Amino acid sequence: MSWKTAYRSFYYTHAPEPEDLSLPHAETALLCIDVQNYGLAPRPSAAEQARWAPFFARMQDVVIPNLRALQESFRNGGIDVIHARIACLLDDGRDRSLSQKMPGWNDLLMPKSSEQSQIVPQLAPRAGEIVVTKTTDSALTGTNLRLVLANMGIRNVIVTGIYTDQCVSSTVRSLADESFNVVVVEDCCAAGTDELHARELEIINMIYCHVLSSAELRAVMGLG
Repeated sequence: MSWKTAYRSFYYTHAPEPEDLSLPHAETALLCIDVQNYGLAPRPSAAEQARWAPFFARMQDVVIPNLRALQESFRNGGIDVIHARIACLLDDGRDRSLSQKMPGWNDLLMPKSSEQSQIVPQLAPRAGEIVVTKTTDSALTGTNLRLVLANMGIRNVIVTGIYTDQCVSSTVRSLADESFNVVVVEDCCAAGTDELHARELEIINMIYCHVLSSAELRAVMGLG
């Protein structure tokens, strides 16, 4: 099954296959979302550590190596690699959006200088690469990224990172609403469970983005 027929939701079950993608290098950027130390930190109990074990395995075995390789392919091709991360500007987190203050899982208090807010070393930005800091789920809503992309002449945004059903999805929807062409790289993303990951890809595919594997993306873009 190719990207043209995979991840179909109820709404697009019988839709025709999309046309071939055109992703000129000068008009395309790779966006890496929230692959930060907090996401890979040990959980507070043995039970929680076990519950999150499949996520940790996917990150270490699939997402991080595939995303690192994709970053290198983009860099070698002279294509922009951009990074987004969650971090509050004030130590007490008053500048965070309401969604980042809600009690529970999403209540992340991570000052921008804290170790947990830093991007994991394997995927760290290179010198000269843009890093945007957000206090929202969407990397577009909470930053000047839309203006930056427009100024750079970017029309196509390749989205990767975590979590598929949260910050990745929010960013994809925001980009689509601003009329960017969006591609999500399915093996460079993860959610808390594989089921959440797959269901969210079905929800956003074909209306807000196209979902491709990293191998399919490389073939489309002519990357090694």
